[in-house]
Amino acid sequence: MSLEDYGWDESWAEKLALADEKRGIPARVISGHRSEYKVHTGEIDISAKAAGRLYHAPFKQTELPAVGDWVVVDETDVSGKATIRRVLARKSTFSRKVSGKNSNEQVMATNLDTVWIVSTFGTDFNPARLERYVALVVESGADPVIILAKADLAESTEQTIESLQERIPDVPIYGTSTKAQIGMDDLRKYIAPGQTIALLGSSGVGKSTLINHFVGHELLHTASVREKDGKGRHTTTHRELIFLPTGGLLIDTPGMRELQLWRRDDNLDKSFSDIDDIAVGCRFSDCSHEKEPGCAVIAAVESGDLSEDRMNNYMKLKKELTYLDRKTDVQAEQAERKKWKAISKEQRRLTQQHKGNKKR
Repeated sequence: MSLEDYGWDESWAEKLALADEKRGIPARVISGHRSEYKVHTGEIDISAKAAGRLYHAPFKQTELPAVGDWVVVDETDVSGKATIRRVLARKSTFSRKVSGKNSNEQVMATNLDTVWIVSTFGTDFNPARLERYVALVVESGADPVIILAKADLAESTEQTIESLQERIPDVPIYGTSTKAQIGMDDLRKYIAPGQTIALLGSSGVGKSTLINHFVGHELLHTASVREKDGKGRHTTTHRELIFLPTGGLLIDTPGMRELQLWRRDDNLDKSFSDIDDIAVGCRFSDCSHEKEPGCAVIAAVESGDLSEDRMNNYMKLKKELTYLDRKTDVQAEQAERKKWKAISKEQRRLTQQHKGNKKR
């Protein structure tokens, strides 16, 4: 295998040149757990650790190596590990807000071309959650594709897909079954040499089953969703970049039922482009689509041209981003004060040290 098999091309060579690293070779991160990484150099897989400077300012936590990153590594040391000296500028970053009250960003995977959002026709099927997934994928810079698995066990699959396609019009949707070989050719067209695809969805919906199908053997353990409550068991505990024998790369991710938005930009409007298009007809350019007179979006909901559920989910995600904006601004202000307090303290220490040296 070569670096090109893992997605290396002229654009990455240009980024490497701009990095201006005097030593080291390019490699791609194929797995990571805490501070331990495995990278592929084009010849072999080697263990690696991040250079100490990457853990300190001006670098951020989100700039540490992640699965999918292209990095510059030194040769291995006496412990048999290489050192990651630099992370090359990413072309896409799939992130979410960390769970809990903290508003920090968690990088899940990077340099993705496509994300397969996997659900089923069964109890896991939730259009509002799929819309949230699509919003996250669009803001990452990758292309979303929705996969509804276990089509061989479901009824009215075409109607379900048509209904979902009306609600999420700009995203390809496929019904699949690895067992019955339904939809496999549709998915295979996304797999190509150097192309990186991540799989996203709840536990037990069939992400690992899809990977096993395209790998050609049971590489990953699988466990199904419980039909009683639609909950699956976690079979994937960490992210890993998997090379396919036919070319292309897949990243399996741990099952995530809850994903909170992170970015604070216009990508939500891209995910809900139908609403954005309708909003052009609003009387006021800053219409919030709640109570304003002449709101074209409210009129579309009332006439049935726009799904009320889709509109409600859009407003919910919009408010979530607004709240995150406010909370992140407060945290940024606190971090800035803390930084300057530390700088001031260090300056006083150096001044006192200088005075002490003069007295001597």
